[in-house]
Amino acid sequence: MAAEEGAMSPTRMLAEGHLRVATGGGAPADGGIAVRHLPHHHPVKKDGVGGKTEQDNHEDVDSLPSQELKKLANGNNKVPGTLDDYKRLVVPIVDEYFSTGDVELAASELRGLGSNQFQHYFVKKLISMAMDRHDKEKEMASVLLSSLYADLLSSYIISEGFMMLLESVEDLTVDIPDAVDVLAIFIARAVVDEILPPVFLARARALLPEFSKGIQVLQVVEKSYLSAPHHAELVERKWGGSTYFTVEEAKKRIQGILREYIESGDIDEAFRCIRELSLPFFHHEVVKRALTFGMENMSSQPLILKLLKEAAAGCLISSNQISKGFSRLAESVDDLSLDIPSAKDLFDKLVSTAISEGWLDASFSKSAASEEEMQATIAEKVKRFKEESGHIIHEYFLSDDVPELIRSLEELSAPEYNPIFLKKLVTLAMDRKNREKEMASVLLSSLSLELFSTEDIIKGFVMLLQSAEDTALDIVDAPSELALFLARAVIDEVLIPLNLDEIGSKLRPSSSGNQTVQMARALLSARHSGERILRCWGGGTGWAVEDAKDKITKLLEEYNTGGDLAEACRCIRDLGMPFFNHEVVKKALVMAMEKQNDASILALLQECFGEGLITINQMTKGFSRVKEGLDDLVLDIPNAQEKFGGYVELATERGWLLPTFASVP
Repeated sequence: MAAEEGAMSPTRMLAEGHLRVATGGGAPADGGIAVRHLPHHHPVKKDGVGGKTEQDNHEDVDSLPSQELKKLANGNNKVPGTLDDYKRLVVPIVDEYFSTGDVELAASELRGLGSNQFQHYFVKKLISMAMDRHDKEKEMASVLLSSLYADLLSSYIISEGFMMLLESVEDLTVDIPDAVDVLAIFIARAVVDEILPPVFLARARALLPEFSKGIQVLQVVEKSYLSAPHHAELVERKWGGSTYFTVEEAKKRIQGILREYIESGDIDEAFRCIRELSLPFFHHEVVKRALTFGMENMSSQPLILKLLKEAAAGCLISSNQISKGFSRLAESVDDLSLDIPSAKDLFDKLVSTAISEGWLDASFSKSAASEEEMQATIAEKVKRFKEESGHIIHEYFLSDDVPELIRSLEELSAPEYNPIFLKKLVTLAMDRKNREKEMASVLLSSLSLELFSTEDIIKGFVMLLQSAEDTALDIVDAPSELALFLARAVIDEVLIPLNLDEIGSKLRPSSSGNQTVQMARALLSARHSGERILRCWGGGTGWAVEDAKDKITKLLEEYNTGGDLAEACRCIRDLGMPFFNHEVVKKALVMAMEKQNDASILALLQECFGEGLITINQMTKGFSRVKEGLDDLVLDIPNAQEKFGGYVELATERGWLLPTFASVP
């Protein structure tokens, strides 16, 4: 702490409530107390699986009526209604904290924002802003996170924030060349400070792409920091550790107070000493340490329970701090089991006693297990999805029934796992004959139109390419097969050539996956590449996409030149591609504009819709595709916009379109 705090010793500053984070410039404002968690240190666990709630889920949150009510109730004009509002309001809080070092002010302003569902973003923003600054701000960011942990930020929120940072390391390295190492120190520091559970590393590794920079960060955390001799001291002093001695003194004093109480049984003296600490927001440490003593020494347990019960009844320790103390111990109970084999049973009994005596909220027993249960649920859901996907794909290879597969996939109701399905589909197809490979490509084309977004497909191929070296152990020609699947996806318009650049950017430069992307580019640049790639697996049993498009064009031209309506419907039915009928709709509408033969074409669409040959979904998708391409169409058909408007009006009157069509841009 040195010069900024003058001659006052750290111990005295803590006792008198003047301690704050050193900012390196001027005297800090009064009232801020910075306390950081410095726990007992245990080896990082390697086991454990879990999930992440996907970071972008929160991006779609719109309004928050409850926050609007708060504005009316307390006149707070800084309550964010959306994530964008929250982002805008958080940055000044972080900037002001870096200027003043006032932990209490930062906590107060963050609490005033409310919006607990966005707080993971605060964690991300605080760390990312500190990463681009000096060691002083990095140390301040770690201290602030630790100080807010008890009252405002749960371990789950902090985990979410760090997960978002791991997923965006590639972007961070553009502006911060040493982002991998800096973020690794932040994660190691959070583990050492006991605000991030060690099992977070295993959970994050299970969710990140194998060769991503996020994985590199986790490797640095484990190998360079948490596995190093005296790793705790190394991590704590990495950025100067300006609050190290003060926090240690706080913990030593708490331990001393509790030991003296256990020896003397003088509860009034214990309460007096706890009050003198002047650290009400750090009382969760008193609770945690007291419970740990009670588990280590069963004879002291009655005294410990009496102390906590009366401290809660007398409002010396708030109910929130009581719950936080129990929560922190719950998170480390697995580590405690290394020294106290019956730790979990002992802890469960303490929880039951505290709830029955009324000084611990009854909801704690549910909330304490909620995160672990959620992670286990996610892991089980992924496992079940993989198993179900395997069954669905095997059934498809037997039946060649695309609509049935799409229905089965929709019934799983897990669109967030679409990339996993793609990886499973291609992996299974590569280990089979050309027929199944062709079927997989045809299916992928259908899924891109029906269910999968481009992002899903890119993620799926990235997952495939990142594990290409492992796949090659079982499938010798896996790289060349994957290159063909990639090239075929481009030919089938599932991907565009630029997507290959995006996929390549997510892979290691010298990796097998990156070489496969280069191979796909070479295939696409060859002479007559389109026809060769379409025929690479012999056409299989299903129509190739280009073949289907050609057949649709021919049948529409035959019908337009005086063909029979019933014959046209029969030809569409004989295609055997009901999932691709949106192409019929698209080509029919464009032909109607070009040939000026609206009535005949619209009659065909009406007949197909009336028979159920073309569903409302396929009709809407066809109209949507034409709408998306209108800007190009008007170059060849000047009145295309006007014509299409008339078609939409007619289709709406006849019930061909879903209500969602109006929202298509």
